Amino acid sequence: MHEDDDKVVTLAFFPSEIEATMIADELKREGIQAEAAGLLTAGFRAEAPGKVKVLVHASDLIRAKDLLDEYIRSREQIDWSQVDLGEAEDADQADGGQGG
Repeated sequence: MHEDDDKVVTLAFFPSEIEATMIADELKREGIQAEAAGLLTAGFRAEAPGKVKVLVHASDLIRAKDLLDEYIRSREQIDWSQVDLGEAEDADQADGGQGG
């Protein structure tokens, strides 16, 4: 293994901790060591809001990019008009009719 292959590099930046963590977890399931970094600044709303980055080893970068592209394509293919989200509950039904 070349020394640079072990170097940690940024795969991508995400606006939310949730999305970055989902991507890192998916990469881990595929056998790629990945971590979301910058979690503390992502939710901080100031003039320069933070971004969360997903880090991988340089040796995994090409495969990680391919998996990220596949993930993005799969999200774009969802026809949300065909997804049944169920019916919204009344406030009375949600608390068992006890009245909040």
